Amino acid sequence: MSGREAAERLFIGGEWIEPELGHYAVRNPATEEVVGRAPEASPAQVAAAVAAARDAFESWSRTAPEERASILDRAAEVMRREFTGYAALAQAESGATTGTARAMQVGVAVARFKRYARGALEPVETGLPPQINEAGPFGKAGVLGALAVRRPVGVVTCITSYNNPWANPAGKVAPALAMGNTVVVKPAPQDPLSVFRMAEALAEAGVPPGVVNVVTGARPEVGEAAVAADGVDMVSFTGSTAVGQRIAQECGRGMKRQLMELGGKGAALVFDDLDDQGLAAAVAGIGTTFSFYSGQICTAPTRVLAQRGVYERLVDGLARYASALKVGDPTRPDTVVGPVISAAHRDRVESYVELAAKEGARLVTGGERPGCERGFYVAPTLFADCTHTMRVVREEIFGPVVVVVPFDDEEEGIALANDSDYGLLDYVWSGDAARAFRVAGRLRAGGVGINTVGRNMEAPFGGFKRSGVGRDVGSYALHAYSELQSLVWPG
Repeated sequence: MSGREAAERLFIGGEWIEPELGHYAVRNPATEEVVGRAPEASPAQVAAAVAAARDAFESWSRTAPEERASILDRAAEVMRREFTGYAALAQAESGATTGTARAMQVGVAVARFKRYARGALEPVETGLPPQINEAGPFGKAGVLGALAVRRPVGVVTCITSYNNPWANPAGKVAPALAMGNTVVVKPAPQDPLSVFRMAEALAEAGVPPGVVNVVTGARPEVGEAAVAADGVDMVSFTGSTAVGQRIAQECGRGMKRQLMELGGKGAALVFDDLDDQGLAAAVAGIGTTFSFYSGQICTAPTRVLAQRGVYERLVDGLARYASALKVGDPTRPDTVVGPVISAAHRDRVESYVELAAKEGARLVTGGERPGCERGFYVAPTLFADCTHTMRVVREEIFGPVVVVVPFDDEEEGIALANDSDYGLLDYVWSGDAARAFRVAGRLRAGGVGINTVGRNMEAPFGGFKRSGVGRDVGSYALHAYSELQSLVWPG
C-alpha cells in the first residue's frame, strides 16, 4: 500500500479501513494548498480501534522485551530509510522549516524509537529490603521479602499536538509499546498524515495487528470517543490546558491514568550581572521563540523578566535579533520563520497583538502581517514595558510573540516568575552560577534552563500547576506508561 493510500484510510486492527464519514482536506500552511485528505472516523470506528487494542493487549504485554525492542528498532530503521519523504510531508502539513522538519521532527522520532528499543530492555523489577514482622494475631514472627514490579497499564489513547507531527507521537507511542501497552493514536486534525507514515513503518517492522491503531478526524467527537471508551486504561495528551481539563474530567469518571503536557508561559529571568557574551546568549535563547515552530511550542521563553540594569540592552538586542530573521517559504534554505498552522490560529495570534497595544504595551518590532502572497504568517513581534497583569503576559499566545517585563531585584523577579497559572519550563540567565541555581530552585516549574534553552532528553519532562500531570522522557516515560505491582513472600 502506498503512503498516499494509507493516508486516506484509518489504521485499525492491522488493516487500512475506509472512513465511514468521508475525508477532510489537510492544507499546507505556507501555501494554503491541499497536502492530502485525512479520514474522518465515526464513533463506531473509534470503538473498533479501542476493541482491537484491547484484544491485542494480552499477547503483546506478554511478548518478550527483546522482541518489542527489535520491532521498535526496525521501525526506526524504516523511518531512517524513508527520512527524506517523511520530512517533506511533515514540512508540507506543519509548515516547519526544512531544518526543523528534518532534525527536530523526523530526526527526533527516529532517536526516540531507538531510545525506547533500548528502554524495552530496562529492568522492571526493584528488590526491596526484607522486613521482619513480629508475631501477632496473623501469625508467627517472620521475614517478608518484596519486589516492586512495573507492569503495562493496558490500552493507551495518545492524543498528539499539531506543532510536531513526528516527535510528539513518537514520544508517546514508542515508550508505551516498549512497556507492553497497546495504543490508539488520535493525531491533531491539522497535520495527521505523518502519523499514518509512522503506522506504516511499525507495520513493516512487524508490530502485531491491533497493537497500534490510528484514528483521525476534524470533529472533536473523534478525540472524545477515544478518551471516553470503556476499554481505555490511560490517556496521554499534549495540547492546551483547556482541553486537558476536559479530558481530566472524563478520565476521573473512569479512574483512567493520565499523562498530560499542557500549556506554558515560560518565564525567562535575565539578571544584570551578565557580561556582553552572556547577554548575547540570552538574546539568542529567547529569540528561539520567534523561529522555533514559529513560536508554536509550549516550552518557549515567551515571558521575559529583565532586571532594570540590563532591560534596555536586552530589549534592543531582541529587537535587532527579531528584525533580522527571514520570514517566508519554509522550503527555502535561508528561511528562519515559517507560518503558523492555520488561518484561524494566525487570527488568534494577531488578536493578542492588538490586545497588547490596547493594554499599553510598547510595540518594539513586528506586529504586522508579513508581505507573503499566501500562507498563514505572523511577523516576529516584541512588546516592551509590559506589566505582569496584562493578558498578553499571563496567557499563552502560541506564536512568535515575546513580551518583556522589568523588575528591580532578585526577590521581585522570582515572585513575578511564579505569578503564573503555568509552570512547564522557565529559564534563568545570570553571570553568577550560585545565583542562577539558587533562583532556579525557587521557581515553580517542572524544568529550568540555566543559561540555555537546550534540554537533556533523559531529564524528566512535565509541568507544575496547569502545565500538566506526570513526567515523561527518558526512563521517566517508561515509568509513566506502567503500573507498579508489589510482590511479597515469606523469606
